[in-house]
Amino acid sequence: MSEMILTCKQLAKGYGGKLALNYVDLSLPRGEIIGLLGPNGSGKTTLIKLAAGILTPTSGEILVAGEKPGVHTKALVSYLPERSYLNDWMSAGQIVDMFHDFYSDFDAVKACEMLDRLGISRRDKLKTMSKGTKEKVQLILVMSRSAQLYLLDEPIGGVDPAARDYILDTIISNYAENSTVVISTHLIADVERVLDRALFISGGKIVINSAVDDIREKEGKSVDALFREVFKC
Repeated sequence: MSEMILTCKQLAKGYGGKLALNYVDLSLPRGEIIGLLGPNGSGKTTLIKLAAGILTPTSGEILVAGEKPGVHTKALVSYLPERSYLNDWMSAGQIVDMFHDFYSDFDAVKACEMLDRLGISRRDKLKTMSKGTKEKVQLILVMSRSAQLYLLDEPIGGVDPAARDYILDTIISNYAENSTVVISTHLIADVERVLDRALFISGGKIVINSAVDDIREKEGKSVDALFREVFKC
């Protein structure tokens, strides 16, 4: 088993002649919750989609558990996209059943327990749910898998502040000890308490890769304060 769950070597991804990822070198260890932090258009979603195997690199290499993204790595990765991908006509229970049929590592009992704790009936259809409730359902589905790498693209962007705490607690309590969670967000203050490591990305380049404790000790400030300093207009 590779010590690093995600490795990038001179990884680049271009769109129409412009680099969204600019020759990134990166190694992420197992067993951490990692914040992928940067302003809009910095390359966060592109990096996550490359790791999920949805995009292919323009050049360079990306490896998940030592393998190029493909059919095998999709079984190791649980991915939460920024936008909903579920059919509105389906009920929460139907979606749980679909995930149970599709993913061998999906824990339907865990998913139903989390739905119950949120007061979401398995009979409720997505089209009747608020945007925030839909996002909670999607997160429950993703975190009910026993994956090695969880890729969460803006998991708290559309929910109210009270719900953010529940979502972050769900993330903390539902990933395996040897797994890694990557959370892409611009809401630094909300996620900082759960992070082990912070990656600052700007213009497709990783500009800071540091343990959160080291940031607080060496910089004498919070991750949020450092982010505001690095990315101030």
